[in-house]
Amino acid sequence: MHTKKRYTAFEMAMWTRYETLLFFAISAVWVAAFFFLKIDWLKIPWTPLALIGTAVAFVIGFQNNSAYGRIWEARKIWGGIVNTSRTFGMFLQDMVTNEYADKKVPEERLHEEIRILTYRHIAWMTALRHAMRERKPWETILQQRTDREWGLIPPEMEAKLEDDLEPYISQQDLEHVLKKSNKQTALLYLQSHHLRRLKEEGAVWEFSFLQLEGVLQELFTLQGKSERIKNFPYPRHFATLNHFFMWVFVLLLPLALVPQFAEIGETVKETYPIVGKFFIWLTIPFYVIVSWIFHTMERIGRTGENPFEGSANDVPISTIARGIEIDLRQNLGESDVDIPKQFPVKNHTQF
Repeated sequence: MHTKKRYTAFEMAMWTRYETLLFFAISAVWVAAFFFLKIDWLKIPWTPLALIGTAVAFVIGFQNNSAYGRIWEARKIWGGIVNTSRTFGMFLQDMVTNEYADKKVPEERLHEEIRILTYRHIAWMTALRHAMRERKPWETILQQRTDREWGLIPPEMEAKLEDDLEPYISQQDLEHVLKKSNKQTALLYLQSHHLRRLKEEGAVWEFSFLQLEGVLQELFTLQGKSERIKNFPYPRHFATLNHFFMWVFVLLLPLALVPQFAEIGETVKETYPIVGKFFIWLTIPFYVIVSWIFHTMERIGRTGENPFEGSANDVPISTIARGIEIDLRQNLGESDVDIPKQFPVKNHTQF
């Protein structure tokens, strides 16, 4: 989700503190073993480890680029929903008229038809954002302890779909939609049927009807693109193997790093005996830094794989949908008292 400020060093440290403590423990155990047990023979050369590290770095870079691409595509899709929704609201107000009607329709009824169509569009956005927040087996970011600590719970996880749809559509439409597996598709079908009835009554000119149907077609396209990202995850063989490769590198790193610092310590000992004797303990901060960088970069990639999951860096579809609703209802002439407020920002994060 979009954050209003950059992550501070403290927040990043808190987000990864458990892994950092684990890296500290791993390095401390190896250093202590080398220092007290004199197991100098237990080591591996740098060359194979450097090859592993290079491969892991490439795979992590590929994962991060792919994850960013998914986030950026999702943001463009919902940006398209914003523009198309505003266009739809404008078309409704200017195309549902008596201009070409053989039998004039009362203005009050025209306003009511526009309101029903607009509210049903808001219901469509509501159904779509609920569908995007549904849990998938591969979405596990919010199950991690440090992510739960932020208390980032999207609005869709605190409300039922039927309760969110009820204010926008009739009871008959609500019962019809809830029977369908794809609620948002069912709502767009109802929109098309409604527009056809208005066209048959003469309240919508035939050319205007085609333009309005074109807008619905675009909404179907944007919906399908959004569903594609939601339902097709980042390839799991890449994600899983990358995670394992990273840990293989992190666990093998002490076998090369600790002996290297021990050798440097022996060299230093000739000039500075005390410094040289304990120089091996400097392995700990260097190991923690290297391991933290590799792990954090890999974790950043994992958090961006599913841009609708509801984590801190995902696309704020709830905020986007509510912003469109506010725009549409204000342009209907409703008072600010009747229009719902924007979803609150929690921990500097929009949902």
